[in-house]
Amino acid sequence: MKRVFTTTLRLDLLDQEDRRAYERLRHLDRARYRSYSKAVVAAVNDYFDRQERLAADPYLETREKEDAFLQRVMEAVGNGLRAVPPAQMPEAVTTDEEDLSAALDFADSF
Repeated sequence: MKRVFTTTLRLDLLDQEDRRAYERLRHLDRARYRSYSKAVVAAVNDYFDRQERLAADPYLETREKEDAFLQRVMEAVGNGLRAVPPAQMPEAVTTDEEDLSAALDFADSF
């Protein structure tokens, strides 16, 4: 078997998805990917690994979406609590970091 396999990648710049891929390759983070080949290898492997995980666990994508949604809710609640000045908060509500952490832990348990 040859050590190096060479292939051609054709992108139709009139196709939206191909154009996005082309733009990402053009603005490649050279500190992270030394070449187009390294970026394409990472993308291909990630894509097929994900397809295999989805085949093995059909609810994986749903759980990932739920986790992402919950994370956004927790961040919004945390930001909202931090944004309210202590003088405007009712006496029963505190901005204590420990209370905030407990609230976020509770929300995370769902």
